[in-house]
Amino acid sequence: MKRLFSLITLTLQITIALAQQDPQYSLNMFNHLSTNPGYAGSNDAICITNIDRLQWLGFEGAPRTYVLNADMTLSKLNSGVGLSILSDKIGNENDFQLQGSYAYRVPIGKGKLGIGLSVGMLNKYINGNWISPITLNDPNQNVYNDPSIPHSVNHLSFDMSFGLFYRTNNLYLGLSSTHLNEAKNKVSADILPSIKRHYYFAAGYYYQLPNPLYEIRPSVFIKSDIAVFQYDVNATLIYNKRVWGGVSYRYGDAFVAMAGFYLNNSFKFAVAYDITTSKLRKYSSGSVELMLGYCAIVSKGKSKQRNKSVRFL
Repeated sequence: MKRLFSLITLTLQITIALAQQDPQYSLNMFNHLSTNPGYAGSNDAICITNIDRLQWLGFEGAPRTYVLNADMTLSKLNSGVGLSILSDKIGNENDFQLQGSYAYRVPIGKGKLGIGLSVGMLNKYINGNWISPITLNDPNQNVYNDPSIPHSVNHLSFDMSFGLFYRTNNLYLGLSSTHLNEAKNKVSADILPSIKRHYYFAAGYYYQLPNPLYEIRPSVFIKSDIAVFQYDVNATLIYNKRVWGGVSYRYGDAFVAMAGFYLNNSFKFAVAYDITTSKLRKYSSGSVELMLGYCAIVSKGKSKQRNKSVRFL
């Protein structure tokens, strides 16, 4: 009976680890590129953004995620390019993702629509040096004697995403899908779970209040693999386009307090703290997330003209 219970427990652990494929963020409004390649170049600038998330503080082996996004506009080609590097660790599992993005930008109305595609690789690694709680209490129940339980996994696969991102001076809309090809991850010779295709919708609006020093920015972020949906509703208040604070609610999971500032229209910093509302609140101190970014505006100066006659110099 103990052996059967041990096997069920370990199987559930592996299944849950493989099911959690795309990491979770609270500062989604600063992380469009990693989920939507159509975002590349939408700032008409060269931008670099780094986000570090520590989830479920107090849990040993809790998720920790790093993502570095860089993108720039290619105005002469009506395009944008980007690069995303992601590391996501949870327990003995470590996912590493590298993606290059390209977006063709089409003027529509008062804004531009980015039609983007990203290609890259995803490496999934599961360290085999793990021991179940039952094994710790009973050394005779050694899981490594069971050939159906993998000791370690290290698998590299091709990955692909597609997205649309429309932006004006005071509005943005994004629709995208990651893991289009649903690549297989080799857990063992007989187990080949796929990386589920994920779908994202993002929308935000910048509303100028009667007092010109204040601006409010409501936004929504929806993520789904069709089986499960996750909803984030956000609202931030910005003072003098420099300092801001806000709140977010992730349905069934957490309330989020956020704050940040912009420096010289180039540097930006933000912090978010998740207050867990699920049953995990009894065991976790919440989650914390930090963002640091920099943007350099691309010059759109007129090109130099050459004239054959000195009278036109």
